[in-house]
Amino acid sequence: MAKYGSENILPYNETEQKGKQVQRMFDSIAGAYDQLNHTLSLGFDKGWRKKGINWLKPYNPQTILDIATGTGDLAIAMCKALNPALIIGADISEGMMQIGQQKVDAAGYSKQIRFEVQDSLALTYADHSFDAVTAAFGIRNYEDIAQGLSEMYRVLKPGGHMMILELTTPEYFPMKQLYRIYSQTVIPTIGRLYAKEKNAYSYLPASIREFPQGKTMTELLARQGFKETQVQTFTFGVCSMYTGTKE
Repeated sequence: MAKYGSENILPYNETEQKGKQVQRMFDSIAGAYDQLNHTLSLGFDKGWRKKGINWLKPYNPQTILDIATGTGDLAIAMCKALNPALIIGADISEGMMQIGQQKVDAAGYSKQIRFEVQDSLALTYADHSFDAVTAAFGIRNYEDIAQGLSEMYRVLKPGGHMMILELTTPEYFPMKQLYRIYSQTVIPTIGRLYAKEKNAYSYLPASIREFPQGKTMTELLARQGFKETQVQTFTFGVCSMYTGTKE
């Protein structure tokens, strides 16, 4: 039985497995995703990724697994800033990763970044495989959050680092009220106009609203084995960064 609200938020229907629905949804919006993502975040998403990368930089990870990589924005930014030996971008949506591959080729990073279809709840990588494991704006799409985090922990090397960026709901006035209006009205409207996909951009604010955040999330990470778990919030609480290590 699902324990966290966002696990129960589904893009399309109540009968199909959530993972399959999420895959279908992202395949359908892949072509419009980047433009909409930057537009709907008012461009702040680039700065949030930079903050996550700056947190990783002192540890100089050489092998990185970027879970729910989508079109590869975080993977590409990490490659540019950290110059690791290898980044694997893993996702269930081939449509999103096809866009990502085009971007990687254009940026000249095809020798350092590769994309692979993976089920985030059952990764095919061996234990202790990566220096760092990251995820940007994808954890809330898991149908079993604890299992997905457990898999991130499993494939991380001892002494390795985890960094998650996730959209969250502001807690304080007036941003809380403004964000509610924006997420429930503006996001679905723009999504319908530009992506021709009503479900995806109605699902988005609902999944953010129900996702565990703050102390609840850091405690969940600790239960999966992560140490030194911390949370930082950006842009008045619209985005949170969760970090931790593996002993």
